[in-house]
Amino acid sequence: MSMMSIRAATPRDREAIRLVEEHAFGQQTEAGLVDALVTGGDAVVELVAEEDGQAVGHILFSRLFVQNGGNSFAAVALAPLAVEPSFHGSGIGGALIREAHIRLRDAGETLAVVLGDPAYYGRFGYSHARAEKFESEYQGEALQALAWGDAPEAGRLVYASAFTALAA
Repeated sequence: MSMMSIRAATPRDREAIRLVEEHAFGQQTEAGLVDALVTGGDAVVELVAEEDGQAVGHILFSRLFVQNGGNSFAAVALAPLAVEPSFHGSGIGGALIREAHIRLRDAGETLAVVLGDPAYYGRFGYSHARAEKFESEYQGEALQALAWGDAPEAGRLVYASAFTALAA
């Protein structure tokens, strides 16, 4: 019986994380995004799931700001979440999300935003209803939010610069 473990990512994990991202998405875009977010100092929580000492999953929450009038409120964006294809359906993605949420709440974060499948992320408390008043180039059913405390309900979502480079 193998044991899956989740821990904070370290610089030694960069290559393994790149491979998990490339395998999960079938391209290099997300791996490049992770590198840019980490290099840019925008990573807030980054975790790796290991099975028998091998990285099989990865999650990254980066700094995001909600701008409302003259105010800027710090929040986090979940992107990306990746699991090796051979481990899909094994609960690793959910375990990574739940562990990251614990760490984010413990660190005082109160708002997380994700762009993804509502059926999947809805299981973890994300909803489009919570995000529908945000101004974003990503606005739509896939844009969802989860709040653990007092957090803005409206405003412009300002992602880390790595996302801007991604959209270019």
